[in-house]
Amino acid sequence: MTGMTTDVTSAGADGVATSSPRVLLYSDDRTVREQVRLAVGPRLHAGAPDIEWTEAATPAAVVDKADNEKWDLLVLDGEADQTGGMGLCRQLKNEIYECPPVLVLTGRPEDAWLASWSLADGVASRPLDAIKVQEAVAKLLAGTA
Repeated sequence: MTGMTTDVTSAGADGVATSSPRVLLYSDDRTVREQVRLAVGPRLHAGAPDIEWTEAATPAAVVDKADNEKWDLLVLDGEADQTGGMGLCRQLKNEIYECPPVLVLTGRPEDAWLASWSLADGVASRPLDAIKVQEAVAKLLAGTA
């Protein structure tokens, strides 16, 4: 399942063309994917380009897209039923050359140590706090700029 996948280039505040950050969002739960997109919003700040979101509902789709496309950030649901985002993160970090940064969503703050085991670059715990999720996404995307 894919979401918005248009290639958008816009001018930043300094007038220099910037491309949209590409984010792959994985969860087997449609409502979780919607919560993340709503928490982050269409862009990180005024004047920033719109985020290009692509959604995946299965681990196979994530592996395929991560292997064959360029991403600025992966957001993986650590509580997904089929394959959790933490195991998937560890797999991608070990298998993909120059794997993009990964934000893992955990079920509770106490699970942050599992996210570090998974080699995640960032973690956000449930219940999702919109400000913390957006800050985590912004921090990880800033590192890829």
